[in-house]
Amino acid sequence: MEHYLKVSGHENLVRDTSSNAIINTNVAEYEQYMARRKAKEEEKQLIAKQAEEINNIKSDISEIKQMLHLLMKDR
Repeated sequence: MEHYLKVSGHENLVRDTSSNAIINTNVAEYEQYMARRKAKEEEKQLIAKQAEEINNIKSDISEIKQMLHLLMKDR
């Protein structure tokens, strides 16, 4: 059975006596936290995608340079 104790000086915090964890009981703050966490994860995914695209462009440019060198060499 779960038992919670209020954390003194903090209206929305309780301590779970079985795990000793501090729990925020303010639902609005939790939802804001989750929204920030989701936004940060989406930003990380966007950065990873952009880095992959940049690496693909670098590779394409390298191939184009090699082709140009071959064309110039054949002349």
